Amino acid sequence: MSERAVTFTKEQISTYAEVSGDRNPIHLDDDFARTVGLPGVIAHGMLQMGLMATVAAEAAGGPDRLRRLYCRFAGMVVPGDTVTFTTAPGGPGKLELRAVNQRGEPVLTKSVAELAAQ
Repeated sequence: MSERAVTFTKEQISTYAEVSGDRNPIHLDDDFARTVGLPGVIAHGMLQMGLMATVAAEAAGGPDRLRRLYCRFAGMVVPGDTVTFTTAPGGPGKLELRAVNQRGEPVLTKSVAELAAQ
């Protein structure tokens, strides 16, 4: 089993926007995000998924052991949220993955990593 807790920051979200090319204002501008019904800026789903993939790769014994990663984006992550990413055995050739915020609410669900055969 592997686990990592990450506290998201505006700087981290902004940096991810720059390197990924996803500069949607819901990730960068609090005022804009509020105009579309959000509480303020939110973290990119793919940023969360990338962190989950890192934790899955560590649990699997390296990134070359990952064949496929699935997840459903289930909740918003805002700056200041701490998300804990965990893995557990999920049956032959699989890892079950979890991502929950500091309130115990899942932010990624139906998450599984399929492993390459050794």
